[in-house]
Amino acid sequence: MEIRIGELRNEEVITLLKEHHEDMLSHSPPESVHALDLSALESPDVTFWSFWVNQELAGIGALKELEKGHGEIKSMRTSTNHLRKGIARKLLEHIINQANIRSYKKLSLETGTMDAFLPAQRLYQQFGFEECEPFGNYKEDPYSMFMTKSIV
Repeated sequence: MEIRIGELRNEEVITLLKEHHEDMLSHSPPESVHALDLSALESPDVTFWSFWVNQELAGIGALKELEKGHGEIKSMRTSTNHLRKGIARKLLEHIINQANIRSYKKLSLETGTMDAFLPAQRLYQQFGFEECEPFGNYKEDPYSMFMTKSIV
C-alpha cells in the first residue's frame, strides 16, 4: 500500500469524494451531511491522504486540526473495489499515528446514526473511540453521532 499526501485533483480521488458525498446524502438530509468539499479539504488546517494498492485508489482520509491538541477525522472512505480488505482499518491506523506525531491529546469524528454507518461505528469503537457530545461547531443532530478518543 502506498500512502500519498494530497492527490485531491486526481480524477479517481474526485470520483471517490463525489461517491462519498452522494452516499452521505442518501442516508441523511443535506443539513446533516458534514463531508468536506474539495476546497475545504485543501485548507491549510486539513491534511488529506489517498491510499493506493497497485496504482489503484483504495481509500481516502483526512485529518483536520480543530485547535492545538485536538484533531478531527474527515472524509474517510474506502473505494468499492477494496471493501472488506482491511483498508479502513489501515486508514484509521495511519490517521491515529499522524495525530500522535502531531502531539494531539484528542481525536474526534462525526459519523451517521443510520444502519449504514454501523460498520464505521464498530471500527471506531474497536480503536477506542467513545460517543461524546458535539464538538467544534457541531450541534446535536439525530443523524449524527459524535465520537472521541484520547491520544496518549
